[in-house]
Amino acid sequence: MRKIVKNFLHIKSLSNLSTSKLPKGNISIEKLNPPNPSLNKFLYKQIGFKYYWFDRLTWNEKQWNEYVFKKNLFTYVMNVNNEIAGFFELFYDKNKNEAEIVYLGILKEFFGKKLGGYILSEAIKISWSFKINRVWVHTCSLDHHNALNNYLSRGMKIYKTETVYKDIPDSHN
Repeated sequence: MRKIVKNFLHIKSLSNLSTSKLPKGNISIEKLNPPNPSLNKFLYKQIGFKYYWFDRLTWNEKQWNEYVFKKNLFTYVMNVNNEIAGFFELFYDKNKNEAEIVYLGILKEFFGKKLGGYILSEAIKISWSFKINRVWVHTCSLDHHNALNNYLSRGMKIYKTETVYKDIPDSHN
């Protein structure tokens, strides 16, 4: 069994956002319209493999379609010099008046280019376009070693921490 620390973070005002500077290159972030379940699946697998994103690996095509076509789920893709570099999924909860950054990540070929802070800054800014009271996310000790610091550096605050134990390998390639 492996100990995993999960941190839940939120930001309650856009004025609390500490934005990251626009990195070098021709960078754009665009909402997928129409939604593209195959692209969500590809990015989830490619980015998440190293971080043990296993929840959706057993999903069939119907499950991917049902998820990606939810009316309150929005997928954004970051392009760098016309190549897909990363993505994030936002789930807008109208009843709670909040947005969750469900997944956010960068393809490993784009590591070290200061894109993590930028994509997170943009995800938070876009979330506020829904006229919400907060944006929240969770990360864990399996995620990229800079993930938690990135969230904190953008102005997010930890509001809950929990420890879970899962039967996962200590390493995988």
